[in-house]
Amino acid sequence: MKRFLNSYRSPIYCLGELIVGILILIDPHSFTSGIIRLAGVVFSIMGVLSLMSYFRSSAQLGSMSMGFSKGLILIAGGLFCVFNPGWFIKAFPLIAVVYGVGLIIMGLIKLQWSVDSMRLGSGLWMVPGIGALSSLVLGVIIVLNPFAAEQVMWIFVGSSLIFEAVVDAVSTFTSGRRFKKGSCDDSDDADDAEVEFSDI
Repeated sequence: MKRFLNSYRSPIYCLGELIVGILILIDPHSFTSGIIRLAGVVFSIMGVLSLMSYFRSSAQLGSMSMGFSKGLILIAGGLFCVFNPGWFIKAFPLIAVVYGVGLIIMGLIKLQWSVDSMRLGSGLWMVPGIGALSSLVLGVIIVLNPFAAEQVMWIFVGSSLIFEAVVDAVSTFTSGRRFKKGSCDDSDDADDAEVEFSDI
């Protein structure tokens, strides 16, 4: 399972972005409330498991794990999410700013990938470059929030998630093809070298 997640982490991430973006466009408030409640249930379960692990362990191990306080914090946060998801919806402008900052950071990381590809002589350096430019532009727009209506902001965030999912998927596909091609070229070079060595 761990190997599967590592192998398909990027496609799963892109698919998640796409689904979340579409659901936000369809019904942002209901979808967000459902996700927050689901996260609250998960946090509560994790808190209960942390408390159980704390009391099942020895006193020495329990004092070093901080499992008791972690469990209480997770349960409190989880119950807050379950019974008061509207607070997060009201705080959407702040959450959107955090998302915008995250997009800007990802844009800078993609810019690093683009520059690295260009320095390595790859002809596909423009793919992560376009992804970097889109992430930076969308992130700046979301942080500045020039929209007068909150509904427009929801639509823009959902659309940006869908656009980022498509760009990331293209970037993942092209980088995968480049890696495979590079591996094949290295294998061919190794075979040629082996043949020349055997001839000697």
